[in-house]
Formats: sequence, structure tokens, C-alpha cells
Amino acid sequence: MSRQVFFYDAPDRFVAGTVGLPGRRSFYLQATAAGRTTSVALEKTQVAALAERIDELLDEVVRRSGGNAPVPAVSPAELSDTAPLESPVEEEFRVGTMALAWDGEDERMIVEAQALVELDADSEEDLADAEERLLQDDENGPPMLRVRLTGTMARAFAKRALEVVNAGRPPCPLCSLPLDPEGHVCPRQNGYRRDA
Repeated sequence: MSRQVFFYDAPDRFVAGTVGLPGRRSFYLQATAAGRTTSVALEKTQVAALAERIDELLDEVVRRSGGNAPVPAVSPAELSDTAPLESPVEEEFRVGTMALAWDGEDERMIVEAQALVELDADSEEDLADAEERLLQDDENGPPMLRVRLTGTMARAFAKRALEVVNAGRPPCPLCSLPLDPEGHVCPRQNGYRRDA
């Protein structure tokens, strides 16, 4: 079976969002263009890492171009997207590997999210070899979401993604673990239960 690539070049919308209540949220990346929508599931930490790396890469692009790249220093207010994910949210796959790149010729950020794949291997070397072959297999590799964004769209994505991550349960001031509405057993308090 050939690889399925969900490709969006300057989509109408590319956002990170959630379904569910804080503490039980499922995180998604969602791309929409020309009446089609693709949603892929991922972990909260993956969303946070993606947003931070996008901002870092855009900052580097601006630095290397001497400020001449079409990348804003911060997300423009007019591109603020607070709308929920498009419904229904139908998961195409769960993300395993993500990659970022800057296309200097077209001045576009490329975001790739590849499906999680279980690999069987007898040793660490075999596992590393299997992972490398899988990543290089353009024809038969796992499904992938590939999105090309302008610098402005990428900044807006990163800003919203960080807001979505931070909109969950507040962190404990002592251990930084999320506080549950039912209370919190803080490891820094030797198990003493604090009520929120």
C-alpha cells in the first residue's frame, strides 16, 4: 500500500486544538483548505514542543536574513484564531514523528507530522536501522500530514498552540504537576493532599 500524504500548501486554517475537559483533553492538529479537513491526534507535550520549535526556527530565519524575511516578530492580532476545531473531529492517525523546515526559496515553513508506527527489533541497532528505513521510505512509509505555511501563519499557529497547552489545569506552585479539581497529592509535600 502506498503512503498517504495529506498535503496542504498555505491552508485556509492550520491550528492546534482540543476535545474534552481539562485533565481529559485530546489534542489535535487540524488543517483545512478547499472544503477538506484533516485532523491528527498527538500528545500535549508534542503540541508544546512543536510551537516552541516553530518560534525558534522563525527567530533564526529572521536573524539570518538580517530582518529581511517576511516573518513577523510576534503573531499579528488580526490572525488570532480562537474558534474551536472543525466538527466532527475525525482522527486520521496518531502522530509519532514531527519535522520542521524552512524553505528559503518559497519563504515557507514546512511542518510534517508522521503517523506513530510500532517497530519490532531485537537490538538497539536493529531498531535504529528500522526507524531510518521507515523515515526514508517515501513510497511505502506511514501516513503523513505535510503543511506549508507563510511565516505569519506559522507565528499565529505557534501562539494559539501555546495558548491551548496552557489552557489546561493550572500547575502546582511547588512541583509543577497539574492540579486536579479533586485535590492534588504533591510529591514535594511528602504526599500531603492539598485541596485546590
